[in-house]
Amino acid sequence: MKDLKQMYRTIIGDQFPTDLRISFGDQTLVYRKRTWSFKNEKTGAMEERGLRYGENPDQEAALYELVNGNLVLGGCSYIEPGNGLVSAISEADMLQAGKHPGKINLTDTDNALNILKFLMKRPAAVIVKHNNPCGVAMADSLEQAVIKAWRADRVAAFGGCVALNRPVDPATAEVLASQYLEVVCAPSFDEGTLAVLGRRKNLRIIQIPRIDRLETFWDMRFVDFKSLIDGGIILQQSQVNRIRSREDLRPAECEYEGKTYRTKRLPDDREYEDILFGWAVEQGITSNSVIYVKNCVTVGIGTGEQDRVGVAEIAVFKAYTKYADILCYDRHGIPYKNLELAVRKGERQEEELASIDAQVKKDRGGLPGSVMVSDAFFPFRDGVDVGIREGVTAIVHPGGSLRDWEAIEACNETDPPVAMVFTGQRAFKH
Repeated sequence: MKDLKQMYRTIIGDQFPTDLRISFGDQTLVYRKRTWSFKNEKTGAMEERGLRYGENPDQEAALYELVNGNLVLGGCSYIEPGNGLVSAISEADMLQAGKHPGKINLTDTDNALNILKFLMKRPAAVIVKHNNPCGVAMADSLEQAVIKAWRADRVAAFGGCVALNRPVDPATAEVLASQYLEVVCAPSFDEGTLAVLGRRKNLRIIQIPRIDRLETFWDMRFVDFKSLIDGGIILQQSQVNRIRSREDLRPAECEYEGKTYRTKRLPDDREYEDILFGWAVEQGITSNSVIYVKNCVTVGIGTGEQDRVGVAEIAVFKAYTKYADILCYDRHGIPYKNLELAVRKGERQEEELASIDAQVKKDRGGLPGSVMVSDAFFPFRDGVDVGIREGVTAIVHPGGSLRDWEAIEACNETDPPVAMVFTGQRAFKH
């Protein structure tokens, strides 16, 4: 065990080359390995370091930045050099290096930015853990966005990566410093905020100036590589989110056995805002996924399941458990699981736990009034029924199932009817 702990503290070298060239016929992309100069705290000598390690501490890893080549394939122009975000982080951008960054720190930051690029019109916070968001929120201020994102899943946010789309102000810095986080990433940091955040000595504080124009990355495609265990690779174009406004959505409608089925009700203004927000968040979630959002805050996030009804139910379960935890934290200042353990040991009154459970059941985990978002169509109405039972008022999904009519019927059978719209675009992410 001592050796394993030491592995987590060790920065391993890598044998990857300084330059990497990938040829696409007569076109070549050139990448350069990113390394940073840091002072060794023990010896005082400057050291050149790459990534700390890969997904695990016994895996070598390297970060490369695209530095040359303009790739055009089939009329599609891919992202050009000079647009670096995470891959262009310099020593100067690492305002506090904390523990030297590894692969997961940077890929979490990257996926947080992948979601954040769709949420630039208002202050927003994205908290990512293991490459999936655990809390996302937009608000009137950055401080409120961070608070709401954190309260959406206080448990999973522990040790997470936070990406912000506005400069960090003193009030926001105080909120961030009160939590244990691995990474805080923002376009800039106001005077005095680094001293506040610096209370967390292991926190990685990263400035990425290009965040202020992150929305320009919305339509930029890159080549997405998937490596196979036999050494082969699969290439694909990166996904582009085509849903920019309510005009890009269409009312749920389909034909089945000569009959036309259409939704009885369209979303209202608040629901449309949540639909657009939720579809943006979906772009950064491992599929199959179903999420619930309300007032531009994630309520329950279900990720990476094999069946759609199952992930819809998991998202409900998570909404209930996270709601119970934040109620317990607000009332008693401790996690729900700690109160549960204390009751089991006879150290706290069972009535305290029962009161929280009753409130969660009454409020249905905060789900009534939320919008249900699915990254692919519902193959059966059972997935839609899960959300309807919990009180969702609107549903958005790509459409295209042979049984879309069943999902539309399920929405129309409620009183009042649940609104449903189609994106016409799937949002799978593996």
